[in-house]
Amino acid sequence: MNKILLSACLLGKPVRYDGKSKTLHNATLDQLLSQDRVISFCPEVAGGLPVPRATAEIQAGDGAAVIAKQASVKTQDGTNVSEYFLSGAQQALALCRQHEITVAILTESSPSCGSGRIYDGSFRRNAIPGKGVTAALLAQNGVRVFNQHQLEEALKYLEICS
Repeated sequence: MNKILLSACLLGKPVRYDGKSKTLHNATLDQLLSQDRVISFCPEVAGGLPVPRATAEIQAGDGAAVIAKQASVKTQDGTNVSEYFLSGAQQALALCRQHEITVAILTESSPSCGSGRIYDGSFRRNAIPGKGVTAALLAQNGVRVFNQHQLEEALKYLEICS
């Protein structure tokens, strides 16, 4: 049975930058969890960042640009944390390959997990179209990335692929 990669914060794990979670409540997701079909993962923590941690945003691009070394992820005080984000993204990809995962549900707007929008790097919560570092790397490698607002769509896609 196909597994999915799911942002750990969506499963109630307090791993977000502010030490909080964004728990999803969904009966189908609960069923997948009971079937051991969900791999929980936080790329920022896996990459070595602490909880809580300074807010970070992608500067001068999106996740694909960070992967290409044309942009960086920085905290508001200017600390470059790109390597942590890249390491976490690589670990997420390795998990997907290990478990033959083709679907990921990640947290929107995150500089790691945003699949359709991220913040613009101004630290004013201005959202722009783009992918976070992990979402971009997974997409570049054939993993279909959804956000938590697309849960039903992701579950339907998973069902079609099974």
